[in-house]
This record gives sequence, C-alpha cells and structure tokens, in this order.
Amino acid sequence: QVQLVQAGGGLVQAGGSLRLSCAASGRTFSNYAVGWFRQAPGKEREFVAAISWGQAGVYFTDYADSVKGRFTISGDNAKSAVYLQMNSLKSEDTALYYCAARYGTIVRTTETYRYWGQGTQVTVSS
Repeated sequence: QVQLVQAGGGLVQAGGSLRLSCAASGRTFSNYAVGWFRQAPGKEREFVAAISWGQAGVYFTDYADSVKGRFTISGDNAKSAVYLQMNSLKSEDTALYYCAARYGTIVRTTETYRYWGQGTQVTVSS
C-alpha cells in the first residue's frame, strides 16, 4: 500500500511560480512511476508530468505539451518525495492537482495509476 500526501499549491498571479510536493509514506518510489495530473472544473483529469527511476541514478521524465518548458518534475527516491515546480503559470493552469503512483514505467493514462494523493488546488489569476 502506498499513501501519498500532497503539499503546496495556492493562489498566484499569472506569470508566477508554485511548487507542489508529493510524499509517500511507508515506502520509497523504487519501481514506481509517479505522475502529476490535474482536473479543471467541467473537464476530465489530464496528465501533466511523470517521473520514474532506473538503475544507477538514472531517471526518466515525461511532460504534457501544454506544460513543457514551464513545469519541471523532480524527485528524491531516497526521501520518497516528488516535486512539481511550476513556472510562468497561466490562467489555464488553474485546476485541482493530484499526484499518483503506479508500479512500473511512466504512462499517461489516468486509470493505470493505483495510488492517489488528496489533491491540491492551484489557482492562477490573470
């Protein structure tokens, strides 16, 4: 069982930055992929970014086109924490953000992630 606890988020003006964190309790993220997803009112939950770890410190990342170049996902497997640094925020980034974990490699499909955080609101004012 993996429990994910999120922190961060809040209200920021367009162009500003926020950092989200996701911590796992009871285990590390070894052999897991950790993703960030978001859901805006009236819209489906969508993939934002994900990270997984390979051998010898190698890690893999993936980003949605809408956030590439503005958001950065990072993680510390030893600390069981994953972060999403969000820069140059836009009003369309306003959503409820979730971290999620799945055993195995990165995929973008929401339904394949078994463990979910509680969600944290990000609101970008224009």
